Amino acid sequence: MLARITESKYFKFGIVSFFYILFIIWLNNYWWLFGLAVIYDMYVTRKVNWTFWKKREGKNSTVIEWIDALIFAVIAVTLINIYLFQNYKIPTPSMESTMLVGDHLYVSKVSYGPRVPNTPIAFPFTHNRLPVVNSESYLTWIKLPYRRLAGFSKVKRDDIVVFNFPAGDTVVLENSATSYYSIVRQFAHQQKMSDKNSGRLLKTDDEYWDDARNYVRKTFTIVNRPVDRRDNYIKRCVAIHGDTLQIINGQVYINGKTQKEFSGLQYNYHVKTNGTPLNPRHLAKYNIPREYLSLNNNPNYLIPLTSEQVANLKKEIREIVSIEKYIEKGYDFQIFPNIEKYGWNMDNYGPLWIPSKGSSVKLNLENLSVYRLIIENYEHNTLRIQDSVIYINETPVSEYTFKMDYYFMMGDNRHRSADSRFWGFVPEDHIVGKPRLIWLSTDKEKRFPGTIRFRRMFKIVRPSE
Repeated sequence: MLARITESKYFKFGIVSFFYILFIIWLNNYWWLFGLAVIYDMYVTRKVNWTFWKKREGKNSTVIEWIDALIFAVIAVTLINIYLFQNYKIPTPSMESTMLVGDHLYVSKVSYGPRVPNTPIAFPFTHNRLPVVNSESYLTWIKLPYRRLAGFSKVKRDDIVVFNFPAGDTVVLENSATSYYSIVRQFAHQQKMSDKNSGRLLKTDDEYWDDARNYVRKTFTIVNRPVDRRDNYIKRCVAIHGDTLQIINGQVYINGKTQKEFSGLQYNYHVKTNGTPLNPRHLAKYNIPREYLSLNNNPNYLIPLTSEQVANLKKEIREIVSIEKYIEKGYDFQIFPNIEKYGWNMDNYGPLWIPSKGSSVKLNLENLSVYRLIIENYEHNTLRIQDSVIYINETPVSEYTFKMDYYFMMGDNRHRSADSRFWGFVPEDHIVGKPRLIWLSTDKEKRFPGTIRFRRMFKIVRPSE
């Protein structure tokens, strides 16, 4: 009796419809209820052959069966990547030693809620580039507005987060590892320094920026990407919307309180020896990559270290004379918001308030550069300045109300991370997910099978580590 019920076409229709309706409720888009008619036909009336590539009755060829399995796999994996989880590989040492280059992560989309894709038409299993034909892997014929489904939690302070690179809206294909804005800023700075050293009449910063931007656009191949097709980054969220962040001599303060220390937090240290080179084999047990131990650096090395590594080296390596923490001094023109009068650098930064949805800020010509990217790029307004008056959408304004929440991200390898200190705030619509598990980890410096870090496989990712 039970077997007869479960084999019934109405029972199958009911089960599939139940889960489909739950999915629609999660999507919060009830236009998809029309899909119930398709499901009813697939299981009950069977008027239309929805799998037209294969016969309904009789045996299909092996090729057709493989095609059918492939189509199912592509659809299933695509839906899983959009709504449940995706793989992410750590490409740079910006999160060492919390995350290592070669770690493969399971990134949960449901932790913060998956986003509905902005560009749903794309080649399967690619993010933004097709490897062989070297072109963008998506089409912008259909562009959907930002919408996030319900998740299990919100982004919290100290969470490790995967997100779309905010400064990746414009990409120089010949140098995609460096942000377009950094490249333009570098050219503008070089031209300004050249004019200054040559005694030529200096232009305004805006004029140098315009000249550099025109040069870059004429010289290189430029691509503009929607939010969901920008490169993925992974960093630690050190400040959330509404927080005030400040960095003093490398120490992060949030709302006036010291950020708690993490076991994987690294800073650059000046390591001085008695003239004897550091042996990479001896330091391997402290997980210090040999790339930092070149003989050319002896006796003065600059090595990213955790507090634990510092203590071990002082105690156990006799060749080491001193270890001193590196602190950057002076103004760094690449540091956001790129204003010389602030004098900010990687180790001395802020105070900076992180914008929150619905809050307002007084706007003036002095602080406009802090919020200009938000107003123009992330919240899609027009902005111009005329006679010292700020116009947003052609209306003169003295304040601005934010439409989204924002976050400030930093790498745990503090002196070797291009993060919010360089490109500013991360908007909420750029949040991708939360890493949950290291399912594979490989070390490119070793040979197989030593290349596999077995001790890191299936390790749970915890924000406090």
